[in-house]
Amino acid sequence: MDALPGMDLEPNLEPEPVAEANGASHEVVAPARQLLPLVFASPHSGCDYPPAFLAASRLDPLALRRSEDSFVDEIFEAAPRLGAPLIRALFPRAFVDANREPFELDPAMFEGELPAYANTRSPRVAAGLGTIARVVANGADIYRGKLDFTEALGRIRRHYWPYHKSLSELVERTKASFGACILVDCHSMPSTGGPSTGGLGDPDAGAKRVDFVLGDCHGTSCAPAVIETVQAALRELGYHVARNRPYSGGFVTRHYGKPEDGVHGLQIEVNRLLYMDESRIRRSEGLSRLARDMRSVIAALGKLDPVTMRA
Repeated sequence: MDALPGMDLEPNLEPEPVAEANGASHEVVAPARQLLPLVFASPHSGCDYPPAFLAASRLDPLALRRSEDSFVDEIFEAAPRLGAPLIRALFPRAFVDANREPFELDPAMFEGELPAYANTRSPRVAAGLGTIARVVANGADIYRGKLDFTEALGRIRRHYWPYHKSLSELVERTKASFGACILVDCHSMPSTGGPSTGGLGDPDAGAKRVDFVLGDCHGTSCAPAVIETVQAALRELGYHVARNRPYSGGFVTRHYGKPEDGVHGLQIEVNRLLYMDESRIRRSEGLSRLARDMRSVIAALGKLDPVTMRA
C-alpha cells in the first residue's frame, strides 16, 4: 500500500503507538478467523467528543452530531460474524475527518501560517470541510476563534494516522491472504440534497434521494463486478440505487482503490431516512431491517473470486 500523501513531509508525523491509539482513535472488530476477502470501514460514525473541543465550539452537541454518519457501523455489524473485519472511527468527523487527505487545511482557521505541505486549495477546504472542518454539514461555523496548527497536528497524529495505519494493515493482510481485497467505505447521506457550501454544494440540492448511492470514482476504484454485485443485491432487496451521483467516492476510496493492484474500493452511501430520525439523531425501527439486509449484501460480495476481481 502506498504511503498516505504528506506522511513523509514532516519528520515527526508518525502516529502514536497503535495500542494507545485504539482506545482513543478507532476500533477494529475482527472475526475469529477472516473468511472473506473484504474489509469494511466506517470513518464517520464516531461520536466521542472531547470536552475541550465542545468548549471551543460555538455549536451545541446536537448541531455538531449532524455531521456524523450516525450508526453506520451498526448497519454493517454483520461483517465480522460473516468473516470480514470492520474498522470504525471513535472520533467524530467534526473533530478530524479520516476521509480527507491528512493536511487539507483552511488557512483562515489558524493563527499564523500553515506549513508548506498543507493542501490549502482543495475544493473541500474551500467548502470548509477539510481534514479539520471549519463548518458542519449545514454550513454553520464550528469554532469560536482561531486554532493553533499544533492542535490540528495533534489530532492528526493521535487519531487520523492511527486509523489509517490500521486500515492499511487490514487491507494488506487481506490482500496477502486472498490475493485481492475489497474495501467497502461505509457512509450515510441526508435524505434530501443540501445547499451549496463554498462551491462544494450537492448537485441535487433540495431533491429527495434514493436509498443507496454507490461510488467507484466513476469506474476507477474497483472492478465492475464489485459495484455490479452490490447494486444487484440491493435492488433484489427492493432498494432504489444510484451510482456516483451525488457521491462518487472520497479520499479513502480514491487512495486505497487500486484495482490494477488487487485492491478494490467501493463507497456506499445509505439514505438516513431508512434507519434514523435525522433531526434528533436517533435510531428508528428501520435500523434492524437494514442491518439484516446488509448481511445479504456482504454475503453476495463475499462470493466474488479474488482472481476475477483483478480483471
